[in-house]
Amino acid sequence: MCQRFPLFLDLTGRAALVVGGGTVASRRAAVLQSFGARVTVIAPALSAAMEGVVHIPRPYQPGDLEGAFLAIAATDDRAVNHAVFLEAKERGILVNVCDCPEECGFFFPAICRTDTLVAGVVGDGSDHRRTARAAAAIRKTLEELP
Repeated sequence: MCQRFPLFLDLTGRAALVVGGGTVASRRAAVLQSFGARVTVIAPALSAAMEGVVHIPRPYQPGDLEGAFLAIAATDDRAVNHAVFLEAKERGILVNVCDCPEECGFFFPAICRTDTLVAGVVGDGSDHRRTARAAAAIRKTLEELP
């Protein structure tokens, strides 16, 4: 198990590519957008409307990561997620691969946020419920701060 270094990035105006149109992809696209990223989603279909993102309604193709600052591979197809990982690695792009921690260049945290504070919680992957409980406790603490 590795300890993951917390890194906070300014995503304002940066290009973020999300490959996949399901629930996980939708949540991650929304979070990236809320932090100012220019989000493009590549997926044949979306499970829910994603306002404010550019949707390219087709499967992922090599070359789609051109110009991206970071990428999310969030499909239910291991081969597609792996192909996104390989292209990101080749291009030096930060990538989060939802179904394979070993292929992640960064880990998507549970976001704890107020108007002026942001905290992120990431575990080692062994206990997602504990990570969720920690995030909930941090959110409560942030809300209670004067």
